Amino acid sequence: MDPNVPAGAAVLLDFIRKIETGKADASSYEVVFGHNESKLPKPLTTMTVDEVIAAGPSWTRAWRSSAAGGYQFMNATLKDLKRELGLRGTQVMNPNLQDRLAYHLLKRRGYEAFMAGRINAVEFGKRLAMEWASLPVLATTQGQHRQVNRGQSYYAGDGLNKALTKPEDVEAVIAYAKSVEMVPPQPAPQPAPAPSRPIPQPAPVPPVQGKDNGQAWPLVFAVLAAIAAVAIIVGVGA
Repeated sequence: MDPNVPAGAAVLLDFIRKIETGKADASSYEVVFGHNESKLPKPLTTMTVDEVIAAGPSWTRAWRSSAAGGYQFMNATLKDLKRELGLRGTQVMNPNLQDRLAYHLLKRRGYEAFMAGRINAVEFGKRLAMEWASLPVLATTQGQHRQVNRGQSYYAGDGLNKALTKPEDVEAVIAYAKSVEMVPPQPAPQPAPAPSRPIPQPAPVPPVQGKDNGQAWPLVFAVLAAIAAVAIIVGVGA
């Protein structure tokens, strides 16, 4: 799945691609209507947008439909997408391009409105069934050719299309896609902070003393005491 497709849309597109092509692996992107891909001169995923558009009418004549790729793009749909999205005709119909084109079709059919709660699942399911004929409507409604019941293709009655999955399956995948889309992205894990180290403290500075480390002070006191004693004696003798 193209990484630019949101998670909820990717869930829906994986489901749709499997129902439309009957395959879930990379070969699903190669399928043309009726599984006639082996008759192509080269794989669909190596053909350009313009090559697929040019081949569409001949596929319709040979196989009754121009549906091609993982999402079974009709020729008219592919022309619209080219014009609407400004595609270059030389772009290759590889899986990533097919995913992006199908995501645009989802948005056309109300994907963002459904995710925002502006339309309900029944309405969104009907819109999906209008885009992909293999999906059933989720309630009785007027189809393309006649009234269709829950579980039938929107295009029932055309002699070509029919629903290929149950409405309960569509309801389940729609609900799951919405739950996935609503989950907020988790922040990237941050590295654990390095353990803090105590700031080294400077060693205490010893008090400044004389070169004799204070040992001369007793001698000084003794000399002063002797001088004082002499002064007293002299004073008494006077």
